[in-house]
Parts: sequence; C-alpha cells; structure tokens
Amino acid sequence: MTDSRDSLDDQADPAIPRRTVARTAKLASLPLGIAGRAVGGWGRRLTGQSAEDVNAALSAKAAEQLFEVLGTLKGGAMKFGQALSVFEAAVPDELAAPYRDALTRLQSAAPPMPARQTHRVLAQQLGRSWTKRFAEFDDEPAAAASIGQVHRAVWHDGRQVAVKVQYPGADEALRSDLRQLQRFSRLFQALVPGTEVRPLLSELAERMDEELDYRTEADNQRRFAKAFQGDDQVLVPRVVASAPKVIVSEWVSGTPYSEIIAGGGVAERNEAGRLLAEFHYSSPARAHLLHSDPHPGNFMLLDDGGLCVIDFGAVANLPDGAPRTLGVMMRLALEGRSRDLFEVLRAEGFVRPDVELDADDVYTWLLPLVAPLTEDRFHFTRTWAQKQAMRMGDTRNRDFQTGRSLNLPPQWLLIHRVTAGAIGILCQLDAELSVRDIVERWQPGFAD
Repeated sequence: MTDSRDSLDDQADPAIPRRTVARTAKLASLPLGIAGRAVGGWGRRLTGQSAEDVNAALSAKAAEQLFEVLGTLKGGAMKFGQALSVFEAAVPDELAAPYRDALTRLQSAAPPMPARQTHRVLAQQLGRSWTKRFAEFDDEPAAAASIGQVHRAVWHDGRQVAVKVQYPGADEALRSDLRQLQRFSRLFQALVPGTEVRPLLSELAERMDEELDYRTEADNQRRFAKAFQGDDQVLVPRVVASAPKVIVSEWVSGTPYSEIIAGGGVAERNEAGRLLAEFHYSSPARAHLLHSDPHPGNFMLLDDGGLCVIDFGAVANLPDGAPRTLGVMMRLALEGRSRDLFEVLRAEGFVRPDVELDADDVYTWLLPLVAPLTEDRFHFTRTWAQKQAMRMGDTRNRDFQTGRSLNLPPQWLLIHRVTAGAIGILCQLDAELSVRDIVERWQPGFAD
C-alpha cells in the first residue's frame, strides 16, 4: 500500500506520463502533424519544387516526429518503435538517415525515472530492507527500455548484477498506447515500408501481460540459460532474483550490436551476423523457445568472440521445436516445385479455401525470400532489403497483388515476425554468412 504522499510524488515526477489524455494527445499529434506537412508540401510543389524532393522531405520529417514521440512516451509507444527499428534497413537510402538516427536512439535510450521512484519500486518488490541485498547500487540507470530501466549493482555476495526495474504505470501506459496506435496503423505502414504493422500491434497487445510480469521473463531467461549453459558461442546471463516488477541477473559487458552496425569492421559484422543466425535457428531445437524481441539492443558481442543475449520478456514456447513444415516449404521453393509448395501453403492456411491463386505466381512471390539459401554465402545488404520492400509494396507489381491475396495464419505470425526481424538486423549489419549451413543443421524438414 502507498500513502497519499506517495501518490502525490508519483504525479509530480512520473516515470511514464500516466494520464491517458496527455499520452493520447501526443500520439494524436502524429497524424495531425503529418497532415499539416502534407498541405505545406502541396504549396511547395506549386512553387516549383519536384514531387520527389518534397515527398522525401515530408517522409524524413514524419519519421523524425514519429520516433521522437514514440521514444519519449516509453510504454507501448516505445516498444512499438523498437519493434519497427529492425526494419530500418528496408527504408530507401534517401530517407534512411533520419530513420536511422531516431531508431538508434529508440533502441537504447529513454528519459530515466528519478532515483526515489526507483527505490520505492525496489522496496515494494524486494522488501523494505532491499538495500541489504546489494553491496553497491548505482542510482544512475545504465540503460532504459520501453517498460523498465536497468541499473548496475553489486549483489551481496560480490557478483556484478544488472537490476531491471519496471516503470510505475507501465501497465496502464502499455495498454493505452497500443489501443491508440492501432488506430493509426495505416499511417505507420506508409512510413515504414515492408512491414506488417497491424499484425505487429495486435501481437504486442496479446503478449503484454507476459512482458509486464518480470517473473515470466525470469523463467524464460532461466530456461534459455540452462539450454545454452557451457556453450562457447552463446551466453545467457543467469537470473539472481526476481519479482513481478524487478529482475536481477548477472552483469555482462560487451559491444552492443547497435555499435557494430554503426561502425564495425567487415569481419566483426560477419561474425555478429553468423552468431545471431545460429542463435535464432538453434533456439527452438535446444531450448524449445524462440527469443521474440529481435532488435540490436538485445544482443552484444563479447570480448571472447561470443554472443550475449538479453531481455526475455517476449518469448514463444515451441514445445515441438520449429515447425517441420517451415523447412519443407523452404526446400520445395529451392527445388522449384511450385505445385507441391502451393499445396503445402494451402494446407497450412496461407492460401484460404475460397481464394483462387496461381501456383506459379505464389512461387514467384516467395522465391526471392529464400534467396539467402541459394548461395554458399549470402550477403545481407540494405539494398536487398529495400528491393524486397519495394517489390512487395508497389501496387503496380503483380507480386503485390499475390501477397495481398495470401493469408498469414495466427500460428505462424510470431515465427514470421521474428525471422523477418532477425533478417532485418543481418541487413543492418551488412553481414555475409553461410546461412544455408545453419538452416540445414537446425531447421527440421529442410535437409531430411
């Protein structure tokens, strides 16, 4: 229980703006601001500026406003921005700079909550004598994310630990933001091509209860840590203590993938990409889980050359591992068996019973997506990502019509989104790797 003084403190110094009206007003400013710039754009066209230049300027300003608002609000708004961040590689080059700058800020930074609020949450979650559980505790947060911030500390037994503390009001903000964002899904779709915005928002809304309870995240992290214990390539920090709104785990230092994307060398980028692909495809087999929050802020390259994975709030349970049908579809596409592929897609629900599609058109639409499996080493580039986004988003293209006619079954949504996110990071890394070897080793149905 909190007394009236606590309530007043929360209102005076909130970690997340908690008044729904204020948050809604900020989110509502997005379409209004973009509409106002569009009107101004028409005026600039009338004065002789080219449509291409005006559209590029409008999109750049829209991107800056979008991600500034999402980052400032934290909660569901920031989580949505982070989920979009991995698709930055698909944004056309002339617009990429403002997207890239805003998204990089979103991946790792947000205004911190005051120390007294942090202490209050720790006392509520770990007990009033919480300070005795730590030998040291740094009040300055080392990192901030969508619904919590991380502090560096020393556990009472001398271990260096990371303490993740949930923002007060995170649950209310998360639910309110996602409801509001769903209203603007078409706007976001236009700003970030090559994404499926409405299903992404629906998925975030469905999974928010899991992410709000850090005990679930701690359980996920323990399962991953056990599955990869002793692995010389992947490190998952062990959980030290957990509560509904606090999780304490071992501290690990490394180079965030965001830094490698910004300035890493070729060899470092390639190895970072290989480790990420290996982790993504091996997790369902080794842990019967899929890490479902792929953005560069959740991965680090260690000094010994290994990969550290953090943040297990969003995890898919795959008790039978990755679906064998996925590997079968990959193999059929590579072998050019369009009719067999079409029948599998129909059986899985990708083609609705009442929809008439040509098997060769579906094959043509799908084949570029399995291009990384056609070569011994594939180079994941921004140019390739942009080409795929343009192909799928161009209404004049036959592939656009085919894609619109296909269905994404609910049981495939998460796997599809996470795989697309991982590929987005590989393109940001500009990584070249033997992804086919990794798929052959870990994906059921591909090689057998």
